Amino acid sequence: MLSYTDLTKGVIFEMEGEPYLVLEYNFLRMQQRKPTVQTKLKNLITGKIVSKSFQGSDAYSAAEIEKQPITFLYENKGEFWFCEKNNPKNRFQLKEDILGGQGKFLKPNTEVLAYKFGDKIINIELPVKMEYKVTEAPPSYKGNTATGGSKTVKLENGLQIQVPMFINEDDIVRLNTETGEYVERAEKK
Repeated sequence: MLSYTDLTKGVIFEMEGEPYLVLEYNFLRMQQRKPTVQTKLKNLITGKIVSKSFQGSDAYSAAEIEKQPITFLYENKGEFWFCEKNNPKNRFQLKEDILGGQGKFLKPNTEVLAYKFGDKIINIELPVKMEYKVTEAPPSYKGNTATGGSKTVKLENGLQIQVPMFINEDDIVRLNTETGEYVERAEKK
C-alpha cells in the first residue's frame, strides 16, 4: 500500500478501480493542521487531469501496469490494427481515442510499447524519434536557404510539418513524436 507521502511525481497508483499517474506533488504542512499532499493526477484510461488532496489516513495500492511490445500493422477508418511482437497471428485493433494524438505518427511495421491495465491496453508509447520519407515538398530556390526559413512538406503518413528550406522530396527526416517537430535530416538509405 502507498501512503499519501508516497504519491510523488511519476508514481502510478490505483484509485476507484482506475490507474492514475501523479503529474505534480506538493507537500503542505500548515500550523495547527494535519499535513496534506496536493497533487495533479492523470487518469490513464480517460486521459482526464484532476487535482486532488490527500491526508495521512489515505492509502492506495500501486497499479499493476504491464508493458508489452506490439507492432503497428495498418489504419482503416479510425481503427488502428496491431499484433503482438512475437505472435503476428494475434491481431487486435485500438480506437483512436485510446491512442490520443499519437495515431498520426504511426506507420506500418512500427514497434511500440503497449501499457496494459488488467487485460485492457490503456495507452501506447512511441519511439521518441521516428524517420519518415518526404513525399511532397515545394522547391527550394538558390539563395533562400541561408536565411534559415522554413517550408511545409508532406510526409509518407500524410502528416504535414515545417522543415528547413534545404529539405527536398524523397529525403528522409527525423521527427520528435512528443512535439511533432522536425529534428534533423537522416541519411538516405
